Amino acid sequence: MTTAANCPFLPPGYDFTDPDVLVEGIPVEEFAQLRKTAPVWWNEQTDTIFDDGGYWVITRHADIKDISRNSGQWSTNRKGAVMRLPDGVTAEQLDLTKALLINHDAPEHTRLRKIVSRLFTPRAVAALEEKLAVASREIVAAAAAKSSGDFVADVAMNLPLQAIADLIGVPEADRERLFHWTNSIMNTDDPDFDSDPTTANAELMGYAYTMAEERRRCPADDIVTRLVQADIDGEAMEDVEFAFFVILLAVAGNETTRNAMTHGMNAFFDNPDQWELFKRERPDSAIDEIIRWATPVHCFQRTALEDVELGGVTIREGQRAGLFYSSANFDEDVFDRPFEFDILRNPNPHLAFGGNGAHYCIGANLARMEIKLIFDELAEQVPDIAKLAEPKRLRSGWINGVKELQVSYR
Repeated sequence: MTTAANCPFLPPGYDFTDPDVLVEGIPVEEFAQLRKTAPVWWNEQTDTIFDDGGYWVITRHADIKDISRNSGQWSTNRKGAVMRLPDGVTAEQLDLTKALLINHDAPEHTRLRKIVSRLFTPRAVAALEEKLAVASREIVAAAAAKSSGDFVADVAMNLPLQAIADLIGVPEADRERLFHWTNSIMNTDDPDFDSDPTTANAELMGYAYTMAEERRRCPADDIVTRLVQADIDGEAMEDVEFAFFVILLAVAGNETTRNAMTHGMNAFFDNPDQWELFKRERPDSAIDEIIRWATPVHCFQRTALEDVELGGVTIREGQRAGLFYSSANFDEDVFDRPFEFDILRNPNPHLAFGGNGAHYCIGANLARMEIKLIFDELAEQVPDIAKLAEPKRLRSGWINGVKELQVSYR
C-alpha cells in the first residue's frame, strides 16, 4: 500500500481533505502525479469521526464515474457523502445527517428523488428564467453603480440565494436569515465564520418544518404544497424529510453556484482573451467550462459495501473512497489541454455535478441557467470589470470556495 510516508512527492501526514491544503488552492500537481503513478492511493488519517484509519484517494475521471454509477457496490448512507466534518461532531450527529437526500441509498433515495424532481423539470426551471433574468440585470446594475467592491457579496451570492428562495417560497423578509444559516452550516473550518453550525442547522430545519406544517394545514399553489401533498402515486414528503431537503437545497444550491460564478470571473481575469471572446460571441460552451474550471465541490465519498478491485488495488468492505472531482476535471486522459481555460471546449464531460450516477446534481440545469444569466449581464453592463486583488479562498476540506474577490466595475 502506497501512503504519504513512502510517497516521494507527498510529505508525511499529508491529507487531501485538510482545509489548510485547500485554502492554498486545488493541489493540481499532486493530483497529476497520483493519476500517473497511484490513481487509487491510501491516505492515512487519524482521529476522525469515521475512525477507520483513512480513505482511498480516487483521482481518475473513469474510476470516479465507475464508482458513481455502481450503487450496488458503493454506499453514501453508510458513512455519509461529506468527507470532512467539523471538529467535535459526534456519532449521533453524523447519524442525523443521513436523513439528507445526498446521504440516502436506494430504495429510499429513489423514492425521495422522484418527489423532489418535480422542482427541477425543464418546465419548472424555465418558469423561473424570466424572473431570474430580471434579478440578474438588477444585481449587476447595482454593482455597476459602484466604482468597486467585493464580487462575491455584490454579485455572486445574490442570484443563487434568490433562485432557491423563489423555488421554495421564502419571503423577502426571511432571506437574510437564510443566507446566514447557509454560511454557518457550510463554512465550519474557516475562522472568519464563527457561527455555530448546530444552531444554524436547527434553526433552518425548524423554519422549513413550520413551512411544511403550514402548507399541510393551508395548501397554496406553490412548490412546498406540491412536495408535501401526495401525488397520483400517493407519494409525498414527510415534514421532517422536507426540512432536511430545504437544508440541502439552501446549502448545495446556493454555495456551489456562488463559488462557480466567482471562480469563473477570476478565470476570465486571468485569461483576458477568453473574456474578450465571451463578450463578442457568448458561446453556450462557456458555462460548462466555467463549472469545470471552478469544480465547487472538491470531493464526496462513498463506502464500499463489499471488497472491490479498482486500479489494481483491493478496496475492502467498509473502507471509504474519496471521489476527487477536482482531480477528475483536469484528467489528461479525458480533457485536451486541461489546464487551459477554454470557453469553446466541446465536448466537456466534467464531473462537477457528480459522476452521472443516481446522485447526479438534480439542480444542474438551474445552476447553468443562473451562471449564464449573470455572465451575460456582466458582459453587457460591466465589460471592463477588472481584478483589484487576488481572491481570498475559503478554508474548507471539501468546498472549493472563495470568500472575497475585490474588483473594479468600470
